[in-house]
Amino acid sequence: MACPRTKQSMLLPCAVPGGILLPAAPEILASLPYSSSSALVEEKDARRAPSSSAPRLLSRHRHPASRHCFPIRPCLVAWMGATVQSRNKILIIIRNNHRNINHFLLKSSGNTFLLKDKVSTMNVQAFIGTYGINYGRIADNLPPPESVVTLLKAAKIKNVRIYDADHSVIHAFKGSGIELIVSIPNEHLKDYNVYEDHAMSWVKENVEAFLPDTHIKGIAIGNEVLGGSDQELEEALFGAMKNVYNALKRLQLEDKVEVSTAHSAAVFANSFPPSYCTFREDMLVYLKPILEFSSRINSPFYINTYPFLAYKSDPEHIDIKYALFQPNSGVHDAKTGLHYDNMFDAQIDATYAALEAAGYPNMEVRISETGWSSSGDENEAGATVQNARMYNYNLRKRLLKKKGTPFRPKMVVKAYVFALFNENLKPGPSSEKHFGIFNADGSISYSIGFTGLRPSSASSQLLSLKGACSVDLWSEFLHKDVLRDTYAPTKYSIMRIFTDAIINYDVFHF
Repeated sequence: MACPRTKQSMLLPCAVPGGILLPAAPEILASLPYSSSSALVEEKDARRAPSSSAPRLLSRHRHPASRHCFPIRPCLVAWMGATVQSRNKILIIIRNNHRNINHFLLKSSGNTFLLKDKVSTMNVQAFIGTYGINYGRIADNLPPPESVVTLLKAAKIKNVRIYDADHSVIHAFKGSGIELIVSIPNEHLKDYNVYEDHAMSWVKENVEAFLPDTHIKGIAIGNEVLGGSDQELEEALFGAMKNVYNALKRLQLEDKVEVSTAHSAAVFANSFPPSYCTFREDMLVYLKPILEFSSRINSPFYINTYPFLAYKSDPEHIDIKYALFQPNSGVHDAKTGLHYDNMFDAQIDATYAALEAAGYPNMEVRISETGWSSSGDENEAGATVQNARMYNYNLRKRLLKKKGTPFRPKMVVKAYVFALFNENLKPGPSSEKHFGIFNADGSISYSIGFTGLRPSSASSQLLSLKGACSVDLWSEFLHKDVLRDTYAPTKYSIMRIFTDAIINYDVFHF
């Protein structure tokens, strides 16, 4: 395909035989000599004019260029100067079309890093701390916790929630830097509501004993207790929360470890449109003391939010594109005048509306669970691999933007995705077993572009951590310095770089 000449202030990629060509300014390319050996780069100051600052490629593989493009001649070359923080960082990307290899050369503070990976298998994206994951273990075929921690670190997942306080799991997180929320299962709440000393023993054995080496940042007291079928359990929830918090306070840990509980949509009387959402009257008797307590200790309101479940219950009236963050006509809330283009944001704002109606307009909402099943029973609409990948991929992109919702635009959304693994022993419908982004053997259920992870080959989705250190260097550069939501073009900079094997057209803007 012919590559049109473009203005240097907005250079665009084009396809050429053997790959994708990112044209650089002619002045830069003209200064690049030929050779047949490995590629090296010489550091220059990115703030200077190209005539004196173009990074000099000391050697490279020869490869004929398309006559329709700028005279790039041997291979794929892109040059850019970082625009924030350190302004002397220069990145060159070279594709050797004969060997199908990418060379990433990052020059910073006098050091040169050569990062290599297969073009057909590479995933590189930045991670920002709004994304966590639930590590459930109702399965008999999961990898050991130590391997799971390695996987999480490679994926740059910084926040993890588990549904118990298993010591082998907590110990595996020691020294990892990952922030962990441990949980007290529902079956213990009645005991800890009655016996304060039992709550103290639990905190000592399962939290204090592992601090500070394991970063336990929170305790989840039960899960989806309110709105269930056990009234005694509902009555015990607040007392258990209070006794666990008091134990933390006596141990002087109340400022280090958060106390919370996660709710389901069963606590709502209605949730559509978002501004009309309120709590059920019969739930308020339990919620009011919990909300007052949470407000006093500055704990967020955790809600399990599932557009998948909403769509599954009413596929005839809910647009699948609205549920999957895809382009759609959206939903208008007449009361607030706000427009929603995805159900995830609408469900969050419904929660904010209910909190406001209950007298807690300033309480933060966090998503303790959200996800999409990749397989289900015949009557479970939407449970497909394609939909699961689409939801989780778009959810991750949405969270990376670090933005709020239409109703709370300044309150950055933080979410724990459900779930890390498929769990073959989970009860209930078949969909409950297939929420995992990863399979039990560590293979990728479907790729959503985790940083530091890559399929082992173009035809296989098996997880490979080989070369993760190299990818980490590159991803850290993106994460810390140059990831941008909008174009910031300069005359002599390439403004785009492709990720996900360079062939999926996933674009970072610099």
